[in-house]
Amino acid sequence: MITIDLLRHGAIEGGVKYRGILDDPLTVEGRSSMDKVWQHLHGSVTSIISSPLIRCAQPAQDWAKQKGISCSLEARIQELNYGDWEGLTAEEIEVHSPGFLQQWRVDPTYMTPPQGESMLAFSERIRLFFDELITHHQNEHILLVAHSGTLRTLIAYVMAAPIVSTRHLAMPYACWSRVQVTQEGSMLIFHAKSS
Repeated sequence: MITIDLLRHGAIEGGVKYRGILDDPLTVEGRSSMDKVWQHLHGSVTSIISSPLIRCAQPAQDWAKQKGISCSLEARIQELNYGDWEGLTAEEIEVHSPGFLQQWRVDPTYMTPPQGESMLAFSERIRLFFDELITHHQNEHILLVAHSGTLRTLIAYVMAAPIVSTRHLAMPYACWSRVQVTQEGSMLIFHAKSS
């Protein structure tokens, strides 16, 4: 069996914007909210895998160093590349692309932010990462530190749900979920657990 805890990063400096590849740091409160989840997990996690962006990687590397376990940075679990939307608020996107974001929020499956990454390509890279993960990490307890879009997409894949289902899955800052993989398959054990 493999246990995979999923942790979204905490709040980021600069407020709520579309950030896929922008590397903005956590707020003090954002880091604290992640540390609270780590306190529940540090006794059982055997390795950590993190997005390379600082809002995920910095706490992940700190925790791994504290516990003396490995922390690998994995580019495939970075957030969706939002292209021309990078660094913009929802209001700013609406000015540039009227109506597009509203359609995106309903069903992004066949949509691509201007100059960005398609949801189909994003979903495929998450799928390939997860399939490789469960092949090479038998009998481990892994902490995956990543982003809202990444974790929503991974959960949808685990549940054999379509991409559109990601729009119906709450993913607040420092959201903690758990997946287990057995010979019978993958299962979501809990989602959005309070620390």
